[in-house]
Formats: sequence, C-alpha cells, structure tokens
Amino acid sequence: MIRMLNSIIMNIENIFNYEFNITKDFGFTISELLIAIIILVFARLLISLVNRIIKRQSKRKKVDAGTYHAIYQIFKYIVWVFAVLLALDTIGAKITLFLAGSAALLVGIGLGLQQVFQDFISGIVLLFEGSLKVGDVVELQEGTVGQVKEIGIRTSKIETRNNIIMIIPNSKFISDNVINWSHHDKKSRFNVDVGVAYGSDVELVRRILIESATDHKDISKSPKPFVRFEDFGDSSLDFKLYFWTSNIFYVENTKSDLRFIINRKFKKNNVQIPFPQRDVHIRSKV
Repeated sequence: MIRMLNSIIMNIENIFNYEFNITKDFGFTISELLIAIIILVFARLLISLVNRIIKRQSKRKKVDAGTYHAIYQIFKYIVWVFAVLLALDTIGAKITLFLAGSAALLVGIGLGLQQVFQDFISGIVLLFEGSLKVGDVVELQEGTVGQVKEIGIRTSKIETRNNIIMIIPNSKFISDNVINWSHHDKKSRFNVDVGVAYGSDVELVRRILIESATDHKDISKSPKPFVRFEDFGDSSLDFKLYFWTSNIFYVENTKSDLRFIINRKFKKNNVQIPFPQRDVHIRSKV
C-alpha cells in the first residue's frame, strides 16, 4: 500500500515537473504554468473584490461615481500589469531579454501606432486628473453633446441626446476644446431668446417670463431665473430669459417647454410676438 502511494506521488511529481520546451533557451514545467494561472486568477479575484468594495462605498455617497470609476480603472490596470509580468517571470520568460531583442520591432510598431499610444497616455491623464468623470455632460468641439458613460484606457464612450453611443479617442478630450457642463457644478445656466412687438408693456413681459420659468419643475429656484432686456431690435424688443437647471442633458426639452409656456401666457395677456417686417419701395422710370 505504501509503495502504491509512493508510486502515485512520484507519478504526480513527474507530471508536475514535466517540462515543455518552447525553444532551445525557453521552457517551463506544468507546475510553473499552474502557478502562473493561479497568479492571473488571483489578480482577477482581487480586482473583483476591490470593485465591490468601492462600489459599496459609492452607494453610501462616500465616493461619487466618477471618482469610483477612475480609482477602479487605475487599480485594475496596475494589478493586471504586475500579474502578467509576475506570471511570465514564473514560467521563466526573460522580459528584459525579450524587450531588448525586439527593440527594433517595437520601434517600428511604435511609429505605426503613435495615435494609439497618444490615446493611451491621454486615458491615463484623464483618470488621474479627474477633469472628466462618468456621468458628466460634455460638449465636443464640433457641437455634439453627450453624457460620459465609460472612460477607458484608450477610448471613452458618450451617449448623445439621440441615445447613440459614440466611441471617442481619449486624445480628443485632451487636445480639443471640450465643454464639461457638469464639472464645476451640477447646475448650469441657460437662456431662451424672446422678442415682443414695439409698444408692449416691458414690465408685464418680464413678469410673464419669470412666471414661466418658475412654473417649470426642472428649473432651479436658487439661483432664481432673471430677465435681461437685450436690445431694441429691427422689429422687436429683444429679451433673454436666464435660468439654472441640473437637467443639463435634456435642457433642449426644457427650453422647448418654456417656449410653449411663454407663448400661452403671451396670448392670454395679449402680448404680441412680431414677425420681421421689411418695407419695399418700387420706383418706376417715367
């Protein structure tokens, strides 16, 4: 019985010590391969555990969603880099020799993938700097408005007002002029332009505009909306109604609602919205 156990143990040891020779100078045993796999599995479990902990803290309002995502992404990439390097070292791969031997190849790849590396570095800057967070409403240089759904190491995803997911290279957020509507405060100021006919009671117009903004549920009560008499236009008295709202992503809907309310109140109070008028003089040759 003891001989049989010893034989089984020796067979198991032989199996674990069996060596795969990939090249003349590089090979690894089954035991080393198993250890490398265990390292990668442990890294995956560690990342999953940290993800749950940070997400739990985020739900308790100790960490906001954007900060949570940045911390998690940075931690995940660091853990994976160390885990992969440690796994390769376990199976006997000489990373330094590999890099030195493939230096020329890496230079060629680097020249061909300059934009990819630029996006990669930009992603790291975004995650560390915190100027862009998940949930922020941003306006790109070409005028596209979207809400940040994911910040990756090379690209980020934003959802437009048409519910379309756009994949944006991270370098675009670094090099282009990007407006972050929710970076400083969750509320931002917007305005609606209104023109009324000459001869209208301007105090009545101001009161109607303020009441229209106050009636809308998405418009903030503090700061209060206000009206600015902009100018004496060619065919109208021009006003701007300014208001604050946290409903930044769908603010165009809020503006549309305001125009409906203003138009209804103007009709009720006999305030006229003029149309452009032009005088045409026809001269005939006598």
